[in-house]
Amino acid sequence: MKITAVGGGTGLSTLLRGLKQYSSDLTAVVTITDEGGSSGILREELNVPPPGDVRNNLVALANDEDILGKLFNYRFKNGSLNGHAVGNIILAALTKLTGSFPEAVAKAADILAIKGRVLPVSDKMARLIAVFEDGQVVAGETKIVDYGKKSMRRIVELKLETPIQINPSCYDAIVRSDVLVFGPGSLYTSIIANLIVNGFKEAVMKSKAIKIYIANIMTQPGETYNYKLSDHILEVEKYLGKELDYIIYSFPPSQAEILEKYKSKNSVPVELDVSDNRIIAGHFSKIILESEPRIRHDSFLIAKTLLEISEKALTNEV
Repeated sequence: MKITAVGGGTGLSTLLRGLKQYSSDLTAVVTITDEGGSSGILREELNVPPPGDVRNNLVALANDEDILGKLFNYRFKNGSLNGHAVGNIILAALTKLTGSFPEAVAKAADILAIKGRVLPVSDKMARLIAVFEDGQVVAGETKIVDYGKKSMRRIVELKLETPIQINPSCYDAIVRSDVLVFGPGSLYTSIIANLIVNGFKEAVMKSKAIKIYIANIMTQPGETYNYKLSDHILEVEKYLGKELDYIIYSFPPSQAEILEKYKSKNSVPVELDVSDNRIIAGHFSKIILESEPRIRHDSFLIAKTLLEISEKALTNEV
């Protein structure tokens, strides 16, 4: 089963950690519009595509996350490199050495001996433009999210400042896939940011793959304030240009204290507000204890569910 997963950083890497236990024929198509933190600095100072989301997914598919994975994710805490992840610097250096961001990613994949492939959606630099429902036009991923948090307005259109063409390897992967997965991840800046790249929709139209969307567990301040599941589905399908075949929805954890902390930041569980036989609902979430508790998909449960849906769909049993 050829699986291509489309997204950004944290959400997509969570899925890949589970999928690599079941399949090695994996391709991750990753957005290149990040402008925050280490990625944003390297993008501006070195004129290279932002490496952070790609790094996250390379590490997720690494054969041995314990040593090289920790190295790639190690983040300096002081000095002139403060805030930079080692993997981001390596990817930036490889881009300069090879003259190609996709080739740099391929070299890093060899170093990490990953299971599958990680492909940037394009080899060009790109900047997001969002038009909000109040008419405000905002450029840049970080500024878009900041304005969304401040205004609590919805995004009515997402586009690129300058059109860019899809990475040919991504196009081929999509066309040849048996299963196309969107998410989990930030609706606009991780998922739709890929769909608006020239050639992406055309590849999807040509592909016979089963199309599955993994919905977020919680709403995201700055992007999906007050969005219900139906809102997420409508937006993905609007930019995709095709209907989804299946939607995986996870009920949130039941711990009231943690949900209250999320609520204080204007983040609540995504409401299951539609009855649709395409929706596969279940308890696929867990709580990760970091500096503060975070609600995430369970890598293995979500991967197992995805594969079960895919196998049944491919044999016309769903």
